[in-house]
Amino acid sequence: MSIADPRRAALLLWWLCATSGAVDAAQGPHLGRPASPELIAAWNLSVYPDGRGLPPGQGTAAQGRAIYRDRCARCHGADGEGGSGGTLVGRGSLHDPDPDQTVGNYWPFATTLFDFIRRSMPMDAPATLSNDEIYAVSAYLLYLNRIIGADDRLDADSLPRIRMPNRDGFIGIDADLPRPPPGP
Repeated sequence: MSIADPRRAALLLWWLCATSGAVDAAQGPHLGRPASPELIAAWNLSVYPDGRGLPPGQGTAAQGRAIYRDRCARCHGADGEGGSGGTLVGRGSLHDPDPDQTVGNYWPFATTLFDFIRRSMPMDAPATLSNDEIYAVSAYLLYLNRIIGADDRLDADSLPRIRMPNRDGFIGIDADLPRPPPGP
C-alpha cells in the first residue's frame, strides 16, 4: 500500500492533525467573532407574504422609472423585457408552451419582489438601494406588469394587499398561508 492510496492518505492527515494540536474542536478555528444581537437585527431582512418585516418608506412607479433606468435596465432591459439579468415583464401566461417566469405571471406575492430587490439588487451592488428606492422600483415593475397604476403608492401597508395574478399558483409553506386539503 502506498501513500497514493486515498485511505492511507486520509489516515495520515488525521494522525498529523490529531497529534499536532491543529484541530481542537473546543477552540474552533478562531475565525470571525460572535454576532451581537444588534448585528443579527441589522441583517434580519426577512419580509413575509403578509408584510411582516417591511420597513418604513414609500414609492410610486413614476418615481421608480428613473431609478430603474439608472440601476436596473442595463441587466433587465429598458422596459424589463430581458437581458443578462432575465425577463421581468411579460404578457404571456404560465400555460403557454414555453413561458417566461416574470414578475407579473409567476411571482405569488408582491412582498417577495421587495424582499428580493432589497437583498440582491442591483447585482453589482446588492443592498445599496434605500427603502424608498426599493418601494419605487417595485412599484415600477408592478406597473410595467399591469398590476398597479403609475401613481399608486407602495408602502408597508399597501404592498402586502396587492393580489398577484399567480397568487394561487403555489402551495404555501408559511403557517399563515392556506393549505390545500389532504390528498386521497
